Amino acid sequence: MPRQLGELEDAVMTRVWQWNRPVTVREVLEDLQRERSIAYTTVMTVMDNLHQKGWVRREVDGRAYRYTAVSTRAAYSAALMNEAWSQSDNPAAALVAFFGMMSPEQREALQDAVRMVSPGPVEAPADDTESESGR
Repeated sequence: MPRQLGELEDAVMTRVWQWNRPVTVREVLEDLQRERSIAYTTVMTVMDNLHQKGWVRREVDGRAYRYTAVSTRAAYSAALMNEAWSQSDNPAAALVAFFGMMSPEQREALQDAVRMVSPGPVEAPADDTESESGR
């Protein structure tokens, strides 16, 4: 399972995911420099580390590399959530707590996602006591 990206790794990957095309260190550097002072070698090292960790693939383009994301940001987020959930000693309670932290917009997105993966309407399980008592 993936570990959470560091701050600078996340800043670099955000650009790679958003641009959704092969990018160079120079392109990422120039965009990052709009927000902070950062050296070319720092960005190059981060992108090389991301390649070594399997987050990006790279192809030679002249004397430089072009980097492309291996997976999507959504897949990364899902893997982090799954990892956190699997670490819980009470997964149901962890989900209840997580749902309680959600904004109304996030809950709506969750309901939409459940509808996309569910074959039909989601129903509560039948209460066995009613069927046994003949009600």
